[in-house]
Amino acid sequence: MTSPFDLNALDQQDPLAGCRHLFSIPEGTLYLDGNSLGPLPKAVPARLQQVLQQEWGTGLIQSWNTADWLHLPQRVGARLAPLIGATPEEVRAADSTSVNLFKVLAAALSLQNERPVVLSDTGNFPSDLYIAEGALQQEGRGRTLRLVEPEAVLEALDEQTAVALLTQVDYRTGRLHDLKAVTQRAHEVGALVIWDLAHSAGALPIDLNGGGVDFAVGCGYKYLNGGPGAPAFVYVAQRHHDSLQQPLSGWLGHAQPFAFETHYTPAPGIDRLLCGTPTVLGMSALEAALEVFADVDLEEVRKKSLQLTQLFIELVEERCSGFGLELVTPRLPEQRGSQVSLAHEEAYAVMQALIAEGVIGDFRAPNLMRFGFAPLYLSFQEVGEAVEHLRQILSERRWDRPEFKQRAAVT
Repeated sequence: MTSPFDLNALDQQDPLAGCRHLFSIPEGTLYLDGNSLGPLPKAVPARLQQVLQQEWGTGLIQSWNTADWLHLPQRVGARLAPLIGATPEEVRAADSTSVNLFKVLAAALSLQNERPVVLSDTGNFPSDLYIAEGALQQEGRGRTLRLVEPEAVLEALDEQTAVALLTQVDYRTGRLHDLKAVTQRAHEVGALVIWDLAHSAGALPIDLNGGGVDFAVGCGYKYLNGGPGAPAFVYVAQRHHDSLQQPLSGWLGHAQPFAFETHYTPAPGIDRLLCGTPTVLGMSALEAALEVFADVDLEEVRKKSLQLTQLFIELVEERCSGFGLELVTPRLPEQRGSQVSLAHEEAYAVMQALIAEGVIGDFRAPNLMRFGFAPLYLSFQEVGEAVEHLRQILSERRWDRPEFKQRAAVT
């Protein structure tokens, strides 16, 4: 890295700078919220118009065959596979992250009949924990969900652990788990591992097969830019396919869905994890959005991600000291994902003031401002500008206005 504050030089040397033109970002907006919702890739509207006007409008129901709508889960899964270190036969796009998590947790538990504990950490996304609670209650075998601090996961894995359920990047702090080390330790004690990749897929290299991962899930609308509510994805290692059992035995997970048989026979391989009809519009948008990764080196993405986050941290500490900010994201680069979180007693109001000035981040209760750094479209100059807005808002107390303290339904 040249000088951390030589922003022009950094932008000129950026091998990913050309990716910016692939996205529609409003003029005057500094978008640091791709960890919640990625911006619109320019290829998506044209693809959706094709689906709407030609495939649906003209082709009507024939498009299940002529446009091959039926195999969208397989096609989109195959596009996702290289981004997460998997083969096309191990990944399907389907449903939501929570639904897919329920499926694979039930499948994993069915392989671990004698073990009583599902292990997770206190930094896991609450929805994942809710799903785990519901799945265990539904199973009715008296197994328990045990939560430990993120730093204690490796030590907590033991012979009582049936499944470790973890999110690779902590949604609040940006802390990055060592996927390979945790998976290896889990296997040493006979446990299986499910990874939630919602805050890492598309932002850093992931090698599920190289790490020996059993199961994984993730969403399509954060760093993958698939649009609000985009379909999620699910991964199952090839070695588990023959024993894979999941509770949502829907018709598209049947071996012959159009035979309309009375009883369920699971499809071979990972296709048995499919359930209901694929959402054609959402799947088509995600498929088009993934084109932005066609020629992208994820090692370059990771390199720039760490440069962006380090720059933001250093600039904040240089220009915004004395205003009550606290860094909660790990300082060590290898321990963080592609976001930086700052604690402040008026975090919600400060974030609303930033948004009013075109700097888009988000807030997480009780006191965190989150800033996501998506390397494909964010420049180093923009990081500097965002920090300057933050400095002015704090130094001039621009956040201290009633409208910035009124909580919206979505924070």
